[in-house]
Amino acid sequence: MSTMDEIVSLCKRRGFLFQSSEIYGGLQGFWDYGPLGVELKRNLKDAWWQDMVSAHDTLTRLPGSPSQYEMVGLDSTIITHPQVWKCSGHYDMFHDYMVDCRESKKRYRFDQIRGQWVRHREESIFVTTLGDSNELEDIQRRALKFFKLRPKDCSELLFEGPVVSLDKVGSLEAVLGPDAKAAGTLTEPREFNLMFKTTLGAVGGENEYAFLRPETAQGIFVNFRNVVDSSRVSIPFGIAQIGKSFRNEITPRNFTFRSREFEQMEIEFFCHPSQSSDWYSYWRERRLSWYVNLGLPKDSLRVREHEASELAHYSLGTADIEFAFPFLPAGEYGELEGVAHRGDFDLRSHMEGKLDPSSKPMRVELNIDGKPRYRGSGKDLTYRDEVSGEKFLPHVVEPSAGADRGVLAFLCGAYQEDFAPDENGELKRRIVLRLHPRLSPFKAAVLPLVRKDGMPEMAKEVYSELKREFNVDYDEKAAIGRRYRRQDEIGTPFCITIDGISLQDGTVTLRDRDSLQQRRVRASDLSGELRKAIRAF
Repeated sequence: MSTMDEIVSLCKRRGFLFQSSEIYGGLQGFWDYGPLGVELKRNLKDAWWQDMVSAHDTLTRLPGSPSQYEMVGLDSTIITHPQVWKCSGHYDMFHDYMVDCRESKKRYRFDQIRGQWVRHREESIFVTTLGDSNELEDIQRRALKFFKLRPKDCSELLFEGPVVSLDKVGSLEAVLGPDAKAAGTLTEPREFNLMFKTTLGAVGGENEYAFLRPETAQGIFVNFRNVVDSSRVSIPFGIAQIGKSFRNEITPRNFTFRSREFEQMEIEFFCHPSQSSDWYSYWRERRLSWYVNLGLPKDSLRVREHEASELAHYSLGTADIEFAFPFLPAGEYGELEGVAHRGDFDLRSHMEGKLDPSSKPMRVELNIDGKPRYRGSGKDLTYRDEVSGEKFLPHVVEPSAGADRGVLAFLCGAYQEDFAPDENGELKRRIVLRLHPRLSPFKAAVLPLVRKDGMPEMAKEVYSELKREFNVDYDEKAAIGRRYRRQDEIGTPFCITIDGISLQDGTVTLRDRDSLQQRRVRASDLSGELRKAIRAF
């Protein structure tokens, strides 16, 4: 697995990702996608939408699924009625705990600080780090500095117990903060709501406040009745949505893994309560296989079922599809996608105003006319089966993927270094992104061998013809070996070279990025050859 420094360097050098507002010093937690990055991210979203929605076969029972099902799409607004977030529980419960450092004046998310007890003679402190891949080295370095020891004196330190999160430590008096020189500088943890608040209208008073959505899911739930009535879908069915969400993360970090503006690819799958457990199992396996089929190494993925203490207030069960990101310590995984069994919490909340499945309804207020006004919408969101006549509140299974985390995972999983022959036949080190062709920014690159003898003219004709169907690149600058390496580094799966023979018989050289094999193909057959190669990958 590559290191994050190598991934970040490649992303900046080749135009995948840039720091937002970089010329002004950047804005923490926000990232811009460059020319290649926007193509990669769009291809990932298109692949998700095609596989989950537009190409879904509603007439066939898919392997492992309890039955046939339907899929439709939605695009809801980023700003919704404030009551949406009150009834969903976000207004009261969507928060993280934060701590401040009185010395460094920095703020941290409480659960992201990790550390280890270190003893020197009679003094013992809890040395913290922010959980990067080199956390053990960082703890040792900071402990030596705190006790005023040199590296050769490391044997004088006694490291007690494993590295654990700060919430496992009782008192903070003996804690050395992540950027502090003295112990005991961290404040007690306190709640921090993660929603971005904004105002509507020109006045901007208290009655006009609103929030940028922290998730796309609620836009689906409040449109449940609209979709059922207008689309004539029947349970089981899913509503899919791709869209931006915003969370005011306390400490955004690890490149695009945790940012304040991000894009989600979510499905809310509505089913009969008696089948919800079966659908929960189905979607866990379906979503895991999707990542594997698109090229993520299977041994770098796992499905982790949440323990009871981890479950959200609405969840009847949650599993994370996790990936071994290189910024994490060896053997640890980070969340790539969550699959949650949400029960009937969301529809019931927006109908009745309940905070969780076991609570009483939220406080009822009275209108001026004396009639009750619920914090929920008061609308009937139950579903009536047209065949059996049964009326019930559907259960929901939610596969929720991050498009930005997906892009990062595919970049990390595809990055490799090996050796390949240059134009002189000598083996040279090369960087290659082994992206699935469906995800690659360019499907092919058209390269004239030299910039003379009619080769550029034929290459431009080939490029223009392929451009009607595929996103292809044209490059005639530098030696052919350097151009091959440039395309390998950005993940282009095929290179098409026009040489002297091409002018004679109309054939071109088709080079495979991964196998490095080359074969002659008629220029007129290139579109079909690329389609076949992409399908067979």
